[in-house]
Amino acid sequence: MSDAAAPGPRQRLLDAAADLFYRQGIGAVGVDLVSKAAGVSKRTLYQQFGSKDQLIAQSLDAHGTAILGLCLPAGGDDAPPRQQILAIFDALGRWTASDDFRGCPFVNTATELADPGHPARRVARDYKLRLRGYFARQAERGRAADPQRLADQLVVVFDGAIVQAVMGTGQDADAARSAAAALLDAQGVR
Repeated sequence: MSDAAAPGPRQRLLDAAADLFYRQGIGAVGVDLVSKAAGVSKRTLYQQFGSKDQLIAQSLDAHGTAILGLCLPAGGDDAPPRQQILAIFDALGRWTASDDFRGCPFVNTATELADPGHPARRVARDYKLRLRGYFARQAERGRAADPQRLADQLVVVFDGAIVQAVMGTGQDADAARSAAAALLDAQGVR
């Protein structure tokens, strides 16, 4: 087996940072721990990213598509819009029930970083807007009465379900899916 398949220092740092920030929190994880977990020197970390702030932003961005992929269906699905939207809530239910679930990495990042101009907060916002955009496109395809409003409502239900899962306050595992279905009904998406 060749070494070409092994990830380089930059990728190892991105992976280690994403994992540690998600499991332990951004504030609790220093560059020493990330460097050690990635098997590289702290000097290499700074050469690759310049600062912890850039590492946070770039690790979130590097894993953002995979994070969205936990719930969003793969592209090219010809299923009806209602079915595609409800499938997201089905996937969300499986994700939030998993043993390694620690919340949404985008929301976690935005809440841990006080500065609204922090580069990682912009990354988190952009990925949340991608989710919202997906909902809006499906709502338009489904001829919703107000696709933009429906997209906003679906994001609220999605993020609310995540908060309930993290807090352990939800009593009905199907509540988010049921709420989404009710919103789709109210908007005429069949």
